[in-house]
Amino acid sequence: MHPKYLSIKDFTYQLPEEKIAFHPLAERDSSKLLVYHDGVIEESVYRNIADYIPDNSLLVFNNTKVVEARLFFQKPSGGVIEIFCLEPHEQYADITTAMLQSQKVLWKCLIGGASKWKHGQVLEKNIDLSGIKLQCRFVERRTDCFVVALSWNSSLSFAEVLHKAGAIPLPPYIKRNAEGEDSERYQTIYATHDGSVAAPTAGLHFTPAIFENLKEKNIQTDFVTLHVGAGTFKPVKAETMEKHEMHGEFIDVSIEFIENLIKNLNNAIIAVGTTSLRTIESLYWLGVKKSVAANNQPLDIAQWEPYETDTNISPKDALTALFDWMKENNIQKLITKTQIIIAPTYKPKIVNALITNFHQPQSTLLLLVAALIGDDWKKVYEYALQNNFRFLSYGDGCLLNFTS
Repeated sequence: MHPKYLSIKDFTYQLPEEKIAFHPLAERDSSKLLVYHDGVIEESVYRNIADYIPDNSLLVFNNTKVVEARLFFQKPSGGVIEIFCLEPHEQYADITTAMLQSQKVLWKCLIGGASKWKHGQVLEKNIDLSGIKLQCRFVERRTDCFVVALSWNSSLSFAEVLHKAGAIPLPPYIKRNAEGEDSERYQTIYATHDGSVAAPTAGLHFTPAIFENLKEKNIQTDFVTLHVGAGTFKPVKAETMEKHEMHGEFIDVSIEFIENLIKNLNNAIIAVGTTSLRTIESLYWLGVKKSVAANNQPLDIAQWEPYETDTNISPKDALTALFDWMKENNIQKLITKTQIIIAPTYKPKIVNALITNFHQPQSTLLLLVAALIGDDWKKVYEYALQNNFRFLSYGDGCLLNFTS
């Protein structure tokens, strides 16, 4: 059955509020780890994760960095307007380009208190004590967001402005304001590229000690970048997936990573987080496009494209076609958008295992887990609920083994 006909009601479970982790544990790697393999479940902690990963595996991490995307402006009357910066205006080629803009930028946003923002009123706030001011002007209203123009009187990049003036955007189900610890803990230790409004949470558990343990076992690590958008929290409100529009997200992958992926196709390839998995699987479908002679299709991935593309192209051939195209065109980094939705009946093309947290009921992330381990997702989640695992972004996680 085409996944567009799936009913989201078949992918739900009861999640009591007391099971949600509202704060991180004191130590990243002390989080509990559920290990699933061939229907069998065992329990450990993250600091021991290397014991459950085969030698010579390749672990792929998402090195995106969460930006301080929430800006609060106080009106002269005292009221507060919240600007939640979602993603750059389409005039910019990619998120990195937009983040490096100086003095002014256009951004797609959600606005808290929009009805109280009078037409033509310029919002303003001081960035720091040096006299730098940030101004915000309304540009247009769209179906699912607003466009605003932000400007500031200095040579700071927009990423630097957000760092100074904004707040970390905790997930909507963590019903508290961001605190000091969140600046560090809602960020992986290897976060490098500014652009996400949500953390790739599977990576929050990893520490320098874990990376040392992986190295001792000859387990390779490599990195991709997928900038996580607020759409990752978008609830599925439609009865069937056909009417749910999957959010698109920017991916940024080097030619060296693709070459490394090709070299490791005979080893276990393990995605750390759903974003890493979506990026790797998207690379396969991008390679399929480049494998087809005289294919001039846009080099991005639409929501249902993998389910409506008839192909027997092997992972090696697909990735090699993508690598060769990049090399021939002297492209060192592939930057594009993926809207891929991974749901039952999807069969992973490249990835063999996934490290991930426990996700919300009736979410596209839960659909992804169900695509990988079938109905055993219910068994895994029931075990986690009955054995005091902590759920969602600051919660515990699991290592799900399957065959690609």
